[in-house]
Amino acid sequence: MLLTKLTGIARSEGDPRVEYKGPSSLTDADRLARALGWFSVGLGVVELVAAGRIARALGLEDKEGLIRAFGARELASAVPTLSVDKAPGLAARIGGDVLDLLTLSTALHRHNPQRSNAALATALVLGVTLLDLAAYAGVKAAHQRGSGSRRDYSGRTGLPRGAQASRGLARKDFKIPPDYRAEGTVAAALPASAPS
Repeated sequence: MLLTKLTGIARSEGDPRVEYKGPSSLTDADRLARALGWFSVGLGVVELVAAGRIARALGLEDKEGLIRAFGARELASAVPTLSVDKAPGLAARIGGDVLDLLTLSTALHRHNPQRSNAALATALVLGVTLLDLAAYAGVKAAHQRGSGSRRDYSGRTGLPRGAQASRGLARKDFKIPPDYRAEGTVAAALPASAPS
């Protein structure tokens, strides 16, 4: 609705108005993948900018550089996740989730004063991992091409009464305009000299 209104503002005089737009071709999995892609952008920026604060909050003070690298990884995986072919980006996100969980597991020891924060972060990463897995499976299923399951179009026809019954129908029902019935070549039908 908002995009329809914006196109109305930007249109030139004489352009047709967009009254409404049709249904989206995006599946629920595509929408989830897009949301996860934008989440990656936000998380990546936060990990790059505030790596020290995140490390202190989780009791991982010696891993600031790793958290910054994770931020760069989040941004890198966001690009394909926001593109048309979302599956590679979602697969990268799942791999990143595994790395995040492995890193957070080092902060879950009982001598870490920030252990409760690390446990909460682990639970959140597990939840996001489940969303990543659901989006990946949904995107792969919705956009599956050529992997063993072929679509069957044998029952479809553009000629409902068959090819033989359709032969000559256009000729029979179509009235040919007189100027299309010119005899001879096209060159003979043109004026001898073009007007100056």
